Amino acid sequence: MLRKKTNGVARRSQRTSILSQAAETSVDRRTFLRGSGLAIGGLAAISATGGTVTQASAAGAVNGAVDLVKSVCTHCSVGCTVIAEVSNGVWTGQEPGWDSPFNLGAHCAKGASVREHAHGERRLKYPMKKEGGEWKRISWEQAIDEVGDQMMQIREESGPDSVYWLGSAKHNNEQAYLFRKFAAYWGTNNVDHQARICHSTTVAGVANTWGYGAMTNSYNDIHNSKAIFIIGGNPAEAHPVSLLHLLKAKEQNNAPVIVCDPRFTRTAAHADEYVRLRPGSDVALVWGILYHLFENGWEDKEFIRTRVWGMDQIKEEVAKWTPEEVERVTDVPGSQLKRVARTLANNRPGTVIWCMGGTQHTTGNNNTRAYCILQLALGNMGAEGGGTNIFRGHDNVQGATDLGVLSHTLPGYYGLSAGAWAHWSRVWNEDLDWLKGQFETVKAADGKDKNLMNLTGIPVSRWIDGILEDKENMDQPNNVRAMVLWGHAPNSQTRMKEMKTAMEKLDMLVVIDPFPTVSAVLHDREDGVYLLPAATQFETRGSVTASNRSIQWRDKIMDPLFESKPDHVIIAKLANKFGFGDRLFRNIEMEDAETPNIESVTREFNAGMWTVGYTGQSPERIKLHMANQHTFDRTTLQAIGGPADGDYYGMPWPCWGTAEMKHPGTPNLYDMSKPVSEGGLTFRARFGVERDGDNLLAEGVYSKNSDIQDGYPEFTYQMLKDLGWHTELTDQEKAAIARAAGIPEFQKGQDEVGEAGMSPFPSDFDDKVAKVNWKTDLSGGIQRVAIAHECAPFGNAKARAVVWTFPDPVPVHREPLYSNRRDLVADYPTYEDRKFYRLPTMYASIQKNDFSKDYPIVLTSGRLVEYEGGGDETRSNPWLAELQQDMFVEINPRDANDLGVRDGAQVWVEGPEGGKVKVMAMVTERVGAGVAFMPFHFGGHFEGEDQRSKYPDGADPYVLGESTNTAQTYGYDSVTQMQETKATLCKIWSA
Repeated sequence: MLRKKTNGVARRSQRTSILSQAAETSVDRRTFLRGSGLAIGGLAAISATGGTVTQASAAGAVNGAVDLVKSVCTHCSVGCTVIAEVSNGVWTGQEPGWDSPFNLGAHCAKGASVREHAHGERRLKYPMKKEGGEWKRISWEQAIDEVGDQMMQIREESGPDSVYWLGSAKHNNEQAYLFRKFAAYWGTNNVDHQARICHSTTVAGVANTWGYGAMTNSYNDIHNSKAIFIIGGNPAEAHPVSLLHLLKAKEQNNAPVIVCDPRFTRTAAHADEYVRLRPGSDVALVWGILYHLFENGWEDKEFIRTRVWGMDQIKEEVAKWTPEEVERVTDVPGSQLKRVARTLANNRPGTVIWCMGGTQHTTGNNNTRAYCILQLALGNMGAEGGGTNIFRGHDNVQGATDLGVLSHTLPGYYGLSAGAWAHWSRVWNEDLDWLKGQFETVKAADGKDKNLMNLTGIPVSRWIDGILEDKENMDQPNNVRAMVLWGHAPNSQTRMKEMKTAMEKLDMLVVIDPFPTVSAVLHDREDGVYLLPAATQFETRGSVTASNRSIQWRDKIMDPLFESKPDHVIIAKLANKFGFGDRLFRNIEMEDAETPNIESVTREFNAGMWTVGYTGQSPERIKLHMANQHTFDRTTLQAIGGPADGDYYGMPWPCWGTAEMKHPGTPNLYDMSKPVSEGGLTFRARFGVERDGDNLLAEGVYSKNSDIQDGYPEFTYQMLKDLGWHTELTDQEKAAIARAAGIPEFQKGQDEVGEAGMSPFPSDFDDKVAKVNWKTDLSGGIQRVAIAHECAPFGNAKARAVVWTFPDPVPVHREPLYSNRRDLVADYPTYEDRKFYRLPTMYASIQKNDFSKDYPIVLTSGRLVEYEGGGDETRSNPWLAELQQDMFVEINPRDANDLGVRDGAQVWVEGPEGGKVKVMAMVTERVGAGVAFMPFHFGGHFEGEDQRSKYPDGADPYVLGESTNTAQTYGYDSVTQMQETKATLCKIWSA
């Protein structure tokens, strides 16, 4: 809070805020809600009667029947249930879901006001285009025709990769899946979403350590933790309801809470031990803790022997990190880290929690792997109360990632190999050659033809460079000419000065969103911009995946307001325009020509997502869980009796096999204390069976009741045969396996196996299908048989502490590109410049320059409890906008006094690439000397200029402000192209 609110009326902000225009009298809450729902939303009701809102009296209640509809909050990935009160089609009130095991009747400020997100008056109301510098209303038909015609022309002239399809973590699973499939049918891998810039380094680091790149346990399982280690995360503000579960462990287990963060956050206020580290020194900090663990023999030696590969190489690196060197690099005293190490060693199992503070670095994948190695050393993996609990930001960022809205993979993390495309072509019943023909073919360096369907696309973090980079330096024939921002806030990305230039260079910019976003105003375009109103998630139905991998179902609360349309309907409109709608939806039921049936879409991705076990959660099972939330235990998440008896809430993936198998879901990944059929698992055998002569499979340990009592590789048909288990496959399953192997007589899709007494299987059948594995068998038969013997379909291996395929096989500390510690740059330099994800990427060529004299202060960014993401929807919500009306920068009192800056004054903050922002100073000891912090939820001002006039009438958020990312700089992770926002430099002076 920058100022105390003296009453219910928002005071006039020093910046432009239309909240201050509200009148002085009041109206009761329910009358306000009813009026705003029936009219056009929030402020209209206030201005119609004048004033703010007071608590409703009983007499003010809505008359008539009230329907209660369950949905899921859209503001983070905890997955809180929202109970909507609906009267005559109008959403009139809401309550938190008391039966939900996730939120237990609680809401944060954002969750408590989601009704306004749907009924808000600042939404886009109809399609618009900018023409001659003016916003003009157009019809959907005109919009689709004009956008489609221009895209087809660009495709004809410059190829399919010249249109970039930027998707969203705000889509439900079904829409996300259709979006990735749509991009494939368009013929491009230039498709991505927000996960690239929030947790792509988590997915890469964690998946390459033990098999899956997701939260291993759950918020609820933290109840079992004996210690809680939080690094680079601020759940008290970013995921407030999750704090219920953390504090339960703190209170009932006396679990010490350790918070490592450059900033003393609201989460740190709950800590037993607060560790203030220098931004960008995470690996050094973790190695400093491990130094004491190894020095004192506190590591779990047996766990490491049986379940971990490469820890000896880690010990060699950690031995270099003496307490003195760790303090030099991190600013953390060695005595404090020894105390932290002892606390973790004495309180097991403990959990490790992180968020974007750890991921958004050029070394983000090193950080996430270091966190995993800490847990492996402590033996905290595969245990209740242990694990790595990675808190995701958007409501479906986990699901959209799983469903493949990414430039480097198809749904289910299958990648882009020929085998991956063949698998999904079979799921889609599509001609693989036709799909190949949709993609561009270019000449490779060796002179051979190369189809771009197998080449990773440009990531969202670099879409700017897809437009601005010299095409001779790119691994695609032409630059990006049309940009589609579909549910994406561009102010959440760095280098906004260059983004403005890129937007202005485009042939066409298309924004599809319930709100216009900063995309509408950042640029100075006079034409070629289209704003298409998407419906909110409360105006449609579908599944959504919480951070713990549980899948929940949202029911539709209300019909789409104004002229907005659900995202899957817009996808269908475009697919029909482009002429492949009939192919895209050939396996999907259509409610009409432009409305795919959501449940049918769920069933299609159920048919293909074998890798991560999105196959057992049918729509019926997901809905059954939502209807019976009260039957699930609040800690284990397991249903105790009732219609879902034995299931884990939301069937957290992997939920193996088909829905008919009734697998309960996997509550805690890699927990060998349970049989696989009851939610147990081993570490995944994803990296082969040996390395440098060492065994990569588990040593003499296995999941409960396993018929293989040792390590084993992933299951294939050949492995089933070797074990003598292949005879347990049904003929229908064998026929499906034959199709996966490409045996010609089984390619028609038939499930019949011939006349009675006759075998259709050729004599060499076993040899032809030997390589078909658990990931590509569409019948699920291989999974079914493996699990019947209580074996994990993906094998039983060791986690690997060393990732030999990464730039740094052993995680090492490297200084940020923009570092003010030139002594450390010399000792711990960044990478050499390199090219990947189609683009040249700079490292050493930036770091060799010393910016620290002119830009001495380290700049970092993060979240506020009041706002979410780019902030467009939450800053358009009057209940939230009143709470935080000014963009600000936190400055330590020492720095403020040295700079002559007073609390509440306006200051300029400038980054070394020249971007600058004008914001309010908050002088506080939350940040240490030499560090400044800004939230990233603001937009609508640019380098001191108010851009409110550039929004369409009535669609400007109540609160505008500068974006921290205007001052943020270049920098990308060495594996995933994650942007670096947590450790750059700036200078500050009075405005």
